[in-house]
Amino acid sequence: MSENLIHSTAIIGNKVELGSNVRIGPYSIIEDNVQIGNNSNIKNFVTICKNTRIGKDCEIFHNCSIGEIPQDLKFKGERTMTIIGNRNKIRESVTINRGTEALGETRVGDDCLLMAYSHVGHDSVIGNNVVMANMSTLGGHVILNDGVSLGGGVLVHQFCKLGTQSFIGGGFRVVQDVPPYILAAKEPLKYQGINSIGLKRRGYDQKTRKDIKEIYKIVFGTKMNINQAIIEIKNKFKDSNHRNMILNFIENSKRGII
Repeated sequence: MSENLIHSTAIIGNKVELGSNVRIGPYSIIEDNVQIGNNSNIKNFVTICKNTRIGKDCEIFHNCSIGEIPQDLKFKGERTMTIIGNRNKIRESVTINRGTEALGETRVGDDCLLMAYSHVGHDSVIGNNVVMANMSTLGGHVILNDGVSLGGGVLVHQFCKLGTQSFIGGGFRVVQDVPPYILAAKEPLKYQGINSIGLKRRGYDQKTRKDIKEIYKIVFGTKMNINQAIIEIKNKFKDSNHRNMILNFIENSKRGII
């Protein structure tokens, strides 16, 4: 890597591995045992803490804190990690805490957008193509599956799980699991329909979107309990990826669904 891509005021620790064409801006700090992939751009006043792995083509904006110790009183200094994938945009003042011994890592997938002031708590796992809007916050041990989108100021309670392609309206709280493909809003959080726009953008055809909508009519639009709804869905809908995704999510929910 060319020296002129590292600003003279940046501080680089020991055992730091930088790919080619990595840029590190003024007053940024890269602590020990950090890896940063090719073509990533670390802007000014960014702190990347030890034991952090960042993939290629990432852009981390001003004043971010990546991989700092967990905000968890049980943390006793054990060696844990923060792992961030490729092509992520992490905007101003984002904070991402590394894992505890419970999981050992906090992980962000590929092609995500974390907007300004969003927070990723320890041991959380974020999939691919996830969007967290400004000031959205994840407690510890949260799972956001692929394609999840959080509106501004969304608060996600620890240990909650959000299914693939789900969308949470801005300013609402998530205290139970959110099944795949749906749009949720209001207080307390409620099903508001399927995430039609998101599903179209991700290439889900009209028949698939219709099936998903009909499945959720059974879950949320009848007086059946969850067990009865599961049986009805299995009887009424043929085996398919989206049907199985919904059923597996509901059947394996530990916090219960919204």
